[in-house]
Amino acid sequence: MLYLGIDQHSKQITVSVRNQSGQVILRRQVSTRPEKIQTFFDQLQEQDCDFMAILEVCGFNDWLIACLQERGCREIVLIQPEKTSKKKTDRRDANQLGEWLWLNRDRLAEGSRPAGLRRVYIPTPREAADREITAMRKRLAQQRTRTLNKIQRILHRHNLMWDYPTKTFQTEKGRRWLVALELPAAERLEMDLLLAQWKLWEEQLTRVDQEIVERALVKPEGEIVSDAERLCYIPGLSHYGALALTSRIGPIERFPGPRSLSNFFGLTPGCRNSGNKTHRLGAITKQGSGMARFILGQAVIHVLKKDRLMRSWYRRIKGRRGTKIARVAVMRRLATIIWHMLTYQEAYYVGGPPRLRRPDDSLPDNSLPDNDPRSGSTKGTQKTPRVSLS
Repeated sequence: MLYLGIDQHSKQITVSVRNQSGQVILRRQVSTRPEKIQTFFDQLQEQDCDFMAILEVCGFNDWLIACLQERGCREIVLIQPEKTSKKKTDRRDANQLGEWLWLNRDRLAEGSRPAGLRRVYIPTPREAADREITAMRKRLAQQRTRTLNKIQRILHRHNLMWDYPTKTFQTEKGRRWLVALELPAAERLEMDLLLAQWKLWEEQLTRVDQEIVERALVKPEGEIVSDAERLCYIPGLSHYGALALTSRIGPIERFPGPRSLSNFFGLTPGCRNSGNKTHRLGAITKQGSGMARFILGQAVIHVLKKDRLMRSWYRRIKGRRGTKIARVAVMRRLATIIWHMLTYQEAYYVGGPPRLRRPDDSLPDNSLPDNDPRSGSTKGTQKTPRVSLS
């Protein structure tokens, strides 16, 4: 068995290879040209067909991970680097990675977590595509917002906001008014270009939204609904938000409990305990997916409008700690609910599941999902939900 520590860059990789006894038998740099990579792995497999590899996460790991999988790599360990060293070199990084891999060889063989390493889950091709398309959707929406802000800046420059034909210019009537609006020559040219960009962003967003809906509705074999479709029960989550969350969560079995999912999203407070001083909690870690936190932050607004029980809990925290901390608390509670929804394959219940609701917590029928027996509908009937609000 060989153990490869790989420090990856765009034009070359630095490799440190150890044998079964832990001795470094090869140190070299390899160009990322396809023929050079193929030649290197051919020579490596002539020495030993079985090997394991470890590398740090970066924005262009995909091709190297695919190459290692094609070559029959027994275990690929993708880790998150903690912090950069002042004595950082490619050779030292590759050597350190190889040493970590060799030290954790027994734990990896048993299927246990490697000690002292933040291992990153390698998504399946479908999950990677879902992540990319949801991130693309967010970028397109940001581009559209920038374009609309530039249009608004031109109108404010000439004090034309009082001449809007409607409340805002983001309507069909407002767009026609912008096309016919008289402006100086330079700004008229800029306005025409911005209107063309606005139309382009709208067309691309429509196309991406259609693709997202199709992907979100794909059901696994033997399942009634997909995980993304199940998360759409949460107020404020569309197919876009639900697919963004499920693609970043991956298999829910990776998380032994709801707290681990909250920690994965970076919603748990940081801790700086030293000596006898404990419970020195700070801001949330923000070490997880920023996209997931963005989606949950947007969903909080709608959840507080629809869910009376959640809203009353939010107000109690807001009175003690303030608005920001209360909103983050709701985001963390949503992460807890999402873990239960995906683990037990159940829907979101406005006001909490029946077994946790007090007798006076009566809710209107239109606040119940279709699979709640009290709604009078038998569509998608499931077992008693175990969604916890604690």
